[in-house]
Amino acid sequence: CDAAAVRRALGGCRIVVHFAAETHVDRSITNAAPFLRTNVEGTYTLLQEARTAGVSRFLHISTDEVYGPVERGAVDEQARLSPRSPYAASKAAGDLLAQSFRDTFGFPVIVVRPTNIYGPGQFPEKFIPLCITNGFEGVPVPIYGDGQQRRAWLFVDDACAALRTLVERGTAGEVYNVAGGDERTNLDTAAMVLAKLGRPQELLQRVADRPGHDRRYAMDDAKLRALGWQPQTPFAQGLEATID
Repeated sequence: CDAAAVRRALGGCRIVVHFAAETHVDRSITNAAPFLRTNVEGTYTLLQEARTAGVSRFLHISTDEVYGPVERGAVDEQARLSPRSPYAASKAAGDLLAQSFRDTFGFPVIVVRPTNIYGPGQFPEKFIPLCITNGFEGVPVPIYGDGQQRRAWLFVDDACAALRTLVERGTAGEVYNVAGGDERTNLDTAAMVLAKLGRPQELLQRVADRPGHDRRYAMDDAKLRALGWQPQTPFAQGLEATID
């Protein structure tokens, strides 16, 4: 949100990949203000300064959560936005801002909507690293509700390869889903982590479900795959690398 700092950071840059965001749904339910400031006002600051600097490409990193829950099948980039948490709503607002800069100013924005990304070094408030760190410590791993919420997972290296593909071959002004396709329930994911750690399944602890918890996200990413990208890392392999 600091325009002067962003202006200095953009000196000499040709391409911007905008990852900066508040991303944890639970915290957005407790207090949405930082999410609106960072994900909406901060995105505006970056767009405005990048446009002034004349960058040639601006990748705005969004999320599958802007589509809301998908009960069956998979949604493509033409699906309507239906965010259900303050976090998802703030990201959808950022998407629309980015697209407004495309339509109003002809600014070369690409909106990227990835599925759940995981991998080494991820902050432990996120689901997979929380399962790992709690498992290491031998403390309960909280499972919301019945644990049957379904999520698709994408290893961080594959996510970065997708972005590289879009930097090099994506069409400015377009939206691209990045799905990966490895879908499983949260309960199964947590159980797999504990099994790989050699910890008892009794550490899985059911807790009250999160308000407005979406049951399933699912995206069609044929548009990106047509550019030659596809994920290379099986979930079991990526999980082992993350645990290591």
